[in-house]
Amino acid sequence: MIKYRLACDKGHEFDAWFKCSAAFEVQRDNGHLACAHCASKKIDRAIMAPALARNRGTLINAEDEKKRKAVNELIERVERDFDYVGDKFADEARKTHYGESAKRDIYGEATFDEAVDLLSEGVPVLPLPKPARKKD
Repeated sequence: MIKYRLACDKGHEFDAWFKCSAAFEVQRDNGHLACAHCASKKIDRAIMAPALARNRGTLINAEDEKKRKAVNELIERVERDFDYVGDKFADEARKTHYGESAKRDIYGEATFDEAVDLLSEGVPVLPLPKPARKKD
């Protein structure tokens, strides 16, 4: 089965399922399709974001893939340009915030409670999303 986003000549869009691409074309060419909104029989496929298969067999669309790419680029930038301080993140963030050490961009690990404490003190912190990534 294949799902298509369809559009009529008046710009209405709707979804429909077909056995295969050829089945859609046969139904369209024989006038068996009609717009779900205005009953126009001038129907064609609308532009859709493609679905991409993941390794586990689930599907992701192009918009999800763009988001994943943006998150990965953010992580790569932080790992490249920031200083890694490991589990000393909360202490280092405080020292930087209160002027006890030089201003610098850092990243590392903190517990939920440590992050809450930092935020309540006015120390700007932001959790870094860490999606599963393949190791080279």
